[in-house]
Amino acid sequence: MAERGVEVSALPAEVREQLAELDLELSEGDITQKGYEKKRAKLLAPYIIQAQNLAPPPQQDGQEPGPSSATAPSNASSSSSSSRHRRTRRPHRSGGTRDERYRSDIHTEAVQAALAKHKEEKMALPMPTKRRSTYVQSPIDNCTPPDSSSSSDDEGGVSGESGEQQQSPDSWMNSSIHGSSTSSSSASSTMSHGESRPPQAPQPQSQQQLPPQYPPPPHSHSQPSALAEAFAHARIDPPAGALGPDGAPQAQARARGSRVDLPSNVVVRGMSRGQSRSSMMETADVRRVGKGVPVSSRVSTKIQQLLNTLKRPKRPPLSEFFMDDQEEIVEVPRPDPNTPKPEGRQIIPVKGEPLGVVSNWPPALQAALTRWGATQGKSPALTALDITGKPLYTLTYGKLWSRSVKLAYTLLNKLGTKNEQILKPGDRVALVYPNSDPGMFWVAFYGCLLAEVIPVPIEVPLSRKDAGSSQIGFLLGSCGVSLALTSEICLKGLPKTPTGEILQFKGWPRLKWVITDSKYLTKPSKDWQPHIPTANTDTAYIEYKASKEGTVMGVAVSKVAMLTHCQALTQACNYCEGETLVNVLDFKKDMGLWHGVLTSVMNRIHTISVPYAVMKACPLSWVQRVHIHKARIALVKCRDLHWAMMAHREQRDISLASLRMLIVADGANPWSVSSCDAFLNVFQAHGLKPEVICPCATSPEAMTVAIRRPGVPGAPLPARAILSMTGLSHGVIRVNTEDKNSALTVQDVGHVMPGALMCIVKPDGPPMLCKTDEIGEIVVNSRAGGTMYYGLSGVTKNTFEVIPVNASGAPIGEIPFVRSGLLGFVGPGSLIFVVGKNEGLLTVSGRRHNADDLVATALAVEPVKTVYRGRIAVFSVTVFYDERIVIVAEQRPDASEEDSFQWMSRVLQAIDSIHQVGLYCLALVPANTLPKTPLGGIHISETKQLFLEGSLHPCNILMCPHTCVTNMPKPRQKQPVGVGPASIMVGNLVAGKRIAQAAGRDLGMIEDQDLVRKLCMWPTMMHQFLTEALQWRAQTDPDHVLYVLLNAKGVAVCTATCVQLHKRAEKIAAALMERSGINTGENVVLLYPPGIDLIAAFYGCLYAGCIPVTVRPPHPQNLSATLPTVRMIIDVSKAACILTTQVLMKILRSKEAAASVNIKTWPIIIDTDDLPRKRPPSIYKPPSAEMIAYLDFSVSTTGMLTGVKISHAAVSALCRSIKLQCELYSSRQIAICLDPYCGLGFVLWCLASVYSGHQSILIPPLELESSLSLWLSTLSQYRIRDTFCSYSVMELCTKGLGGQTEILKTRGLNLSCVRSCVVVAEERPRLALTQSFSKLFKDLGLSSRAVSTAFGSRVNLAICLQGTTGPDPSTVFVDMKSLRHDRVRLVERGAPQSLPLMESGTILPGVRVIIVNPETRGPLGDSHLGEIWVNSPHTATGYYTIYGEESLQADHFNTKLSFGDPQTLWARTGYLGFIKRTELTDSSGDRHDALFVVGSLDETLELRGLRYHPIDIETSVCRAHRSIGESAVFTWTNLLVVVSELCGSEQDALDLVPLITNVVLEEHHLIVGVVVIVDPGVIPINSRGEKQRMHLRDSFLADQLDPIYVAYNM
Repeated sequence: MAERGVEVSALPAEVREQLAELDLELSEGDITQKGYEKKRAKLLAPYIIQAQNLAPPPQQDGQEPGPSSATAPSNASSSSSSSRHRRTRRPHRSGGTRDERYRSDIHTEAVQAALAKHKEEKMALPMPTKRRSTYVQSPIDNCTPPDSSSSSDDEGGVSGESGEQQQSPDSWMNSSIHGSSTSSSSASSTMSHGESRPPQAPQPQSQQQLPPQYPPPPHSHSQPSALAEAFAHARIDPPAGALGPDGAPQAQARARGSRVDLPSNVVVRGMSRGQSRSSMMETADVRRVGKGVPVSSRVSTKIQQLLNTLKRPKRPPLSEFFMDDQEEIVEVPRPDPNTPKPEGRQIIPVKGEPLGVVSNWPPALQAALTRWGATQGKSPALTALDITGKPLYTLTYGKLWSRSVKLAYTLLNKLGTKNEQILKPGDRVALVYPNSDPGMFWVAFYGCLLAEVIPVPIEVPLSRKDAGSSQIGFLLGSCGVSLALTSEICLKGLPKTPTGEILQFKGWPRLKWVITDSKYLTKPSKDWQPHIPTANTDTAYIEYKASKEGTVMGVAVSKVAMLTHCQALTQACNYCEGETLVNVLDFKKDMGLWHGVLTSVMNRIHTISVPYAVMKACPLSWVQRVHIHKARIALVKCRDLHWAMMAHREQRDISLASLRMLIVADGANPWSVSSCDAFLNVFQAHGLKPEVICPCATSPEAMTVAIRRPGVPGAPLPARAILSMTGLSHGVIRVNTEDKNSALTVQDVGHVMPGALMCIVKPDGPPMLCKTDEIGEIVVNSRAGGTMYYGLSGVTKNTFEVIPVNASGAPIGEIPFVRSGLLGFVGPGSLIFVVGKNEGLLTVSGRRHNADDLVATALAVEPVKTVYRGRIAVFSVTVFYDERIVIVAEQRPDASEEDSFQWMSRVLQAIDSIHQVGLYCLALVPANTLPKTPLGGIHISETKQLFLEGSLHPCNILMCPHTCVTNMPKPRQKQPVGVGPASIMVGNLVAGKRIAQAAGRDLGMIEDQDLVRKLCMWPTMMHQFLTEALQWRAQTDPDHVLYVLLNAKGVAVCTATCVQLHKRAEKIAAALMERSGINTGENVVLLYPPGIDLIAAFYGCLYAGCIPVTVRPPHPQNLSATLPTVRMIIDVSKAACILTTQVLMKILRSKEAAASVNIKTWPIIIDTDDLPRKRPPSIYKPPSAEMIAYLDFSVSTTGMLTGVKISHAAVSALCRSIKLQCELYSSRQIAICLDPYCGLGFVLWCLASVYSGHQSILIPPLELESSLSLWLSTLSQYRIRDTFCSYSVMELCTKGLGGQTEILKTRGLNLSCVRSCVVVAEERPRLALTQSFSKLFKDLGLSSRAVSTAFGSRVNLAICLQGTTGPDPSTVFVDMKSLRHDRVRLVERGAPQSLPLMESGTILPGVRVIIVNPETRGPLGDSHLGEIWVNSPHTATGYYTIYGEESLQADHFNTKLSFGDPQTLWARTGYLGFIKRTELTDSSGDRHDALFVVGSLDETLELRGLRYHPIDIETSVCRAHRSIGESAVFTWTNLLVVVSELCGSEQDALDLVPLITNVVLEEHHLIVGVVVIVDPGVIPINSRGEKQRMHLRDSFLADQLDPIYVAYNM
């Protein structure tokens, strides 16, 4: 890798080291880009070749200038790009597809400029992979980069074949990405390429690397990225000496039914813990991909692109050390000294003009209606329109009065029986009327006022699952509503049950429905008159309000507040009797109610109500109504202005000259300026005067806060404020001067309302008065405002009874203010400016952003052919101690995958540039799927809820946790071990920690011959070999049945007595001895299905002096996946012969087998089905018990095939140990449902019965697939006390039979006989599974104490086994954070971040265990997590190695502690665990030491300097959503990859991405790099039920998973 003519690989080692450290600092964010370049230049200065005169290579055609050439972009290119933007903008402007509410040419240009800037700097983002779409495959053959493990990333060289150019490993990966970096030791040689580089000197015959470009996505026909080139020329060189037999490529075993052990490589020799797994993996890769055999480029290229995007340093600096305490987990941002701070003086409250007392103002609003009904009965009050926009009916003041009186009378007198009155004054009544029927609503509202009951207007519920329907139920409940008024038509339209009753809506109280159509009302008698008191503080009506969280509360408005508000509006808007008002707003609440229903009646105004449905059909209808009726006032929202502009060409002859006020209800939205300007621009030609546009600011609590008064014709329009968005995000007002890209233009909303007092207070914390240049929440004191949240006194106090305090904390007066929820400031001339709302406020890392501003920026990204402009939701979710911004938009049906991704990535950059905030998630959903509000907007809180519960079903998603999660703790730096052994020992003593070691009871010898005969046991002193034991049993107790094999029906298909087994073994031994070429001591492979043939063949081999190797037979339906593993073990073990059945022999020689392996080179195959009855000339007796008895081959979960040598002495010791632990003797029966091919499963199946004489009932686990209850019914039928099974068997029973316990009970199944049910495994006990098994089958008599686990490893097949004598297995709760630091801290059950762990069974007799630091090899205290080392007579002798690498054997099998007890030889299990002394006592009366296994050392992930166990992350992931079945995690180039199986429908696939990312971040403080969603059954699981993560990883990188979706998190 050359840099300015310097060959980095040729530099001295110390300089390379310093460069690597610099790169690490940059990627960790500890140094700025500028500082990095400066220091790097200084380091390289002495070595720079004089190459400055060389000109940079010419740009290739069609290539955009990269970072190097873009330092001074030419004017020509920038002008052409801007003209291109102009061209693309023009059709939008004329076609009217833009949502003008958020329209701002200045802002659009700012966004384009920001994107252009990004285009120069940025690199391509990897596009997610979807199964549905077909991709154009890149013509370049890409090779997989060197496989790297989580522990070390800098092994394995990569050399370029093009010219002389060498690429170092760091051009593959950067192992210190911020957010998921490994420990510093492995990251020391990394090199970050996020920075822009100076032009390289051209090199002979090597292709110049192009700077990575910002989209197109990877598969478009653009220039290949630098990475793709690197891949194209890459070759993986095998490390020296990495040899292995050729194995055919292994296909993925898709069917879970045939569970197969899939080694991901051929390496058989054991490997030292010091040696990283990565080198093992490379050897495997050599076998699989040879020299640069191309695998699909997609995955590797995309991950590399992802890495490139993550290399930019993070903005906030990181703190020095990771502390273990909760407070220190989250990075506390240090205050930036450059943050703008308010500098003005403290604000003085602003007073509105006094509220004038007008002589003819009524004493109450009902009095005004009485007056107009009596004196102006013919005067029109309301005109309603039909769906076409034509007048449907006009309600006069006379009709309104008489109908309201009739309704009031009916409500008070005619609802119940004669004696009881259902409604009393002050009761709350729901008003349920559609938007298209204002007349009925008016009558109902005024009828309630006259009856003195309190109306609560709500939306019409359309279905049981309406957005926000249950929240409306909460409102009705908190207001105590039990009666609902509605119209006949509306009632017919409500959803009904099959019996015709109104459906009970979710969360609603039971309601009585009353129809208010005139024909159902009773005319009152002549003498009845409604009671109209003077306006007082009693509640007049309740208006609903939805909070940011989606809760719906009722704001109570008193009679006096309602009247005062009408008077203030009348004065501010200068309303006169008889005027005409066109209302487009919802008349049930807010401005539509205050102006269009209440103030209009007070002033005898004629209101023309234009429903939403009419607006959708004919957007110009309100303008036509103004023209036809010569209306003086119009009440609209920006949306209506925009729609009218879209349709204005259809109407030439309209005039708006009659308007004196165009009230813009959402004029407080900062983005309303552009709508108002654009509308004026179009309609000025139609007589619209500029001074009539009157924006206003309102809120349900404070009602009207401010409104711009109609201006004097010809007077200058108010000035606008152009503010800096950066300043606004810090809550201060700064006029924008430098960066016009991030400016916000705000218009005023006029002056404070008459009779009101207003001030600005800090939105959070105590209501402290703001300074004059500070943004705060507007609070108002006025008689015309809400009084409380009805029925919610606690919340009321914080909103309606606020007393502002000054800087010293003293209250400024006695009078209470009401919080309006509006954020703004007071400008020159006491004009009020509003910059946002509390509910749209997103506070990220202490900075405030407005949701509307973000929407505006997203909509300014051109071209917007991807999403619908009006259908964007912005909200924040709390993840990892901070708010994270989420944008959800509806995607157009015709938008292509690529367009969508392009738009999303551009929105990301635009928001990053303009608002300096990262987006956490950007999701696109199909059209019309977001929950709507009644008037067509997006229901934000419901959308957020769907997002959080995984029910949003996006069709595209882009997560950016790496970019926006900036509060991650600094990775832990592992301290060098400079402390001596003595210090550690003394330290442990001082801390009161004992050395973590434990031992099983003594493995004594029985010498009493009488006892031997009594127990029918073979004399231990005489026989050291199992062959002798079998012969002895055949002589002394020939007819004793040792084995019973059951089939799927539970029938014993085969039994073996001692003598039968002996004779069958003799036959096989004779056959082996007859064959020439099979000598004593040679290896023989046993290829049998689980059964007695396998046992007979095993003893036959021992009789003949051969060494048996048991191998799982290939699956006939899945030969391509299972046969290569068989072949590999046969080759590796150098077997001289294969013993098998006739059926399997045919399979081995079949054509199907030939497709997978070379069948011509099989060793001798002997079919043992029909052997002649011969006896061998003699039975072989080994000269020493240290000779090898058999080889135990197994594929580990890391995909490594290992064979261990088990001596005769170890076999005897192990069998004896199990016999003592489980109290086994000849009169006992045990049931075994395990695979008999390796580990403890093989020992229990083949060896234990011959040693102890007990009877084993054998149940092949495969039989359970056709008969689930086979195992449990066998336990019941044979009254079994002790049984052994695997986790996969237990899982099958739990999932398959969990719901059938009642049926099993009726069949007489009884498990009360079971004393111990031991799960045999080489992993951490699966507590959740064992507990659910115990609970499910408790009803069948299974004791809760019966289920326990065993633990073994490769070096020692059985370390722990819960026997009959030890105490019950104990469970502890460990703090997960401390486990990551290799510490063990016990916590209470239910504590946050607690992990339940179950003891792995009692330590076997003769076994000693100690916990050791895997690095220093010194013993640890019992508060540490370390490697489990074991010393026992049944430890394996060593790995079966081809070349006899003694160093490896010594490392694993004959290791000594570095201090403490340096004499004892230990074997390293490769598992991490700890020992805790419990309160229980063991058989000797001492306190019991429990061993807890936490996980395999090889499987742990080292991320951010901490140690993670995959199972913990996977458990969290599986809990994240109901559709996640199984999941697996692994790392690749330091990115955490999560693979999850989707067991729901495919539309759930993308919902899982944010949920998985959230849960891993919250619970494990890790950022997920790649999320892969696959079909059920894709994650490979071996026969023991363990996940094979490394095999999965290889399949993923080779692109063999066929995923449903792959998301690359930015």
